[in-house]
Amino acid sequence: MNLSLTPRQMAKGVLNGDLPSRPLLLPIVFSLGAKVENVPLNAFLNNPTKIVSALRQMRSNLHADGVACYFDPYLEAEALGATLERKSEDQPPVVHWQHSARVGKLPEGLRSPEEAVQNGRIPVAVEVIRRMNSVPNRDFLLQAHVSGPIALASRIAQVEKQENWTTTALPAEALELASSVVTQAVTTFLEAGADLIVIHEKTTNEITAKSCEEWANLLSPAINVTRFYEALPVLLLLTGSNAVLENWDKIVGQSWDGVLCPPASVLSKLPEGIC
Repeated sequence: MNLSLTPRQMAKGVLNGDLPSRPLLLPIVFSLGAKVENVPLNAFLNNPTKIVSALRQMRSNLHADGVACYFDPYLEAEALGATLERKSEDQPPVVHWQHSARVGKLPEGLRSPEEAVQNGRIPVAVEVIRRMNSVPNRDFLLQAHVSGPIALASRIAQVEKQENWTTTALPAEALELASSVVTQAVTTFLEAGADLIVIHEKTTNEITAKSCEEWANLLSPAINVTRFYEALPVLLLLTGSNAVLENWDKIVGQSWDGVLCPPASVLSKLPEGIC
């Protein structure tokens, strides 16, 4: 193993199936930057200059192998036309759609995937990636974070806050739209210079072999375009620990063509050597 490889070289190696010489330190540290820059969170989220300044300072102190150039689970929903009501900086925003619809249905007037990536704060995220990509002699990774199709579709269909919701509550058009938006956002971030795409996805208790295959098909376009740009795709399963553990064989049975990261609570329970 070559211990002198840079983080970017190590990520390229993973793409080719090589094990890195050490674990990559890729912390998801983003909104803390508002405190670093001493500005309100909303002002920080809309200011590429403040974000870049904070990222460079935080990376210097953390000695990380990469930086999360932008992280907001509500980024794509806002770009599609939602309004975010932030009651406090410590709580997630309330999502309002201009043309409200019944739970499980799509709101009217949503932007197309092509329009979405030109709206909201996606252009801010793109500008951050471009500026960080221009850092002289950069050897660290630029992480771009997006919502997974199921996570985004559940937000569009307004079922994410319901208990025990399943993928059957998501209309096909919501899943198709979400998949397209995610792919468009990923492409936009890769064109700006991202080296690593982190897809934050939800899981539900209803996982069958068929639904898992459909899920993989929804993610496939985003993962394929990431690999086309020779960037590293990472599928991060943030929720549904019990569902992930109970259905691990079905999940790993799919050809994700990227790095699969289950919740930490699941990792500790998997047989040694399986991950």
